[in-house]
Amino acid sequence: MPQTGTSAPLAEKGAAAFAGGGFGGISQTSLETNAVPFKLVATVLVMNEQLRDPTAPADLATLQRVMRRFGFLYPERVDGAPVGMRLPIAEKPLGMTHGFIAPIGGARVEVANLGCAACHAGVAYAADGNPQPGRVVLGMPNTSLDLESYTQAIFTALRRHANDPALLAMADTLFPEMSWQERASLRWIVLPLARGRLETLAGAARALPFPNGLPGATNGVAALKFQMGTPLMGGGPGDRGYVSIPDLGLRHHRSRLLVDGAYATPSGQADAHELAVITSFFTVPSMGVTPEMARRHIPEAEAIFAWLTDYRPQAYPGPIDQAAAEQGAALYARGCASCHGSFDWNAGVPRLATYPDWIGDVGTAQLRALAVDSALAEAIGKSAYGRAISVANGQGYAAPPLAGVWASAPYLHNGSVPSLAALLDPSLRPARFMVGGHALDWQTMGLRLTPEGRYPSDYTPFSEPQWIDTAQPGLGNGGHVYGSELTAQERQALIAFLKLL
Repeated sequence: MPQTGTSAPLAEKGAAAFAGGGFGGISQTSLETNAVPFKLVATVLVMNEQLRDPTAPADLATLQRVMRRFGFLYPERVDGAPVGMRLPIAEKPLGMTHGFIAPIGGARVEVANLGCAACHAGVAYAADGNPQPGRVVLGMPNTSLDLESYTQAIFTALRRHANDPALLAMADTLFPEMSWQERASLRWIVLPLARGRLETLAGAARALPFPNGLPGATNGVAALKFQMGTPLMGGGPGDRGYVSIPDLGLRHHRSRLLVDGAYATPSGQADAHELAVITSFFTVPSMGVTPEMARRHIPEAEAIFAWLTDYRPQAYPGPIDQAAAEQGAALYARGCASCHGSFDWNAGVPRLATYPDWIGDVGTAQLRALAVDSALAEAIGKSAYGRAISVANGQGYAAPPLAGVWASAPYLHNGSVPSLAALLDPSLRPARFMVGGHALDWQTMGLRLTPEGRYPSDYTPFSEPQWIDTAQPGLGNGGHVYGSELTAQERQALIAFLKLL
């Protein structure tokens, strides 16, 4: 985690925790679920890349190339970090927190885990809608991060190379600075544990019993069930409650968190302390810590909320028709504000005035709304967070504040609609489209796609895209038909206004 002085403002400490806090995820416990032995994983990923491309050199640049393919970011500039805060990003990407553990006396194992910024720091965009992966904004969504492909790549690479006699020599080549303790720990502790884990998964097609998401979408509830030991839908393969990663702007106005609003504050108010306590619980599924360990890191979560209070996403960088946007503001006030919050026009810099904290059924895919079931709710109630989280499942989906919505494509809770134009006109919603490493289209205000749902032939994505198939469970693109009654001109005016949020 970036260092801050003891007298640093709370918000600055929050930015540091958000960018690189470990939250207890660097531990033997987390290593059994979410964390990875970094040098082993890095080594097998590079070895696997050399099978794919024999010309790939055995160096950390090759590792970076592999990690970028999954949507991980190695920015040269990080917006939203306090002035002077240094974020060392070299062999590990932004958001990958790391440290050393000693499973037994004298051992030394480097462990890596994914913190807040892995998902919640997204690329900035240029005036033409092209992404700028060298520039990242803390708090914006990483709409290209593909944890499913990342997890599967590690599993495949370990299966292929864990018994390769060349593995330890490759680790020495990649990490010549390794101490003798690290080398010995890798040989006599890490590798035997990895091989033993692979034996338990012999014949399995995947490392996890549930699908882990898609580019820009995660499966946190299934991960929580796995961590808490409650039943998964269909034994795991059916637990496909994907959630598109949101922008974090204005989220401190909510009294409930998660896309289905299942985690409500005990007071029923948007209380910063209660929201921070709930947020600390997110480290249980995302980082593999125990609820008891998660509670120890409530102060860091409180600091993060102090930072989020003033956080704003990148301002929309493209052209805006101000007259159309002002017309769109009136359309928004009539048709959207009752769910998503009302905004003062504020001379073209809209400011949230009221937020209704609305939740309900808008006809969208129900699988995610059913994912927080009674067994999981009971397990949360019996955990160390039993009094800190009021679990209220089965109410539908919570309408979020729309800060940074222009950069948050694809849309709906499951990322099944590629643009705001298609969200407002359901007839434009494609059955299949690509996502990941994408550029944005200012007219449709969403992914820049051909009519077939592909990227244009003259565009090279910065990460490896995947196809979204809306016929698959959990990815249905129906519902939320608000806007379909508007004229084409009114929809464009509404989109112009949404660009300002």
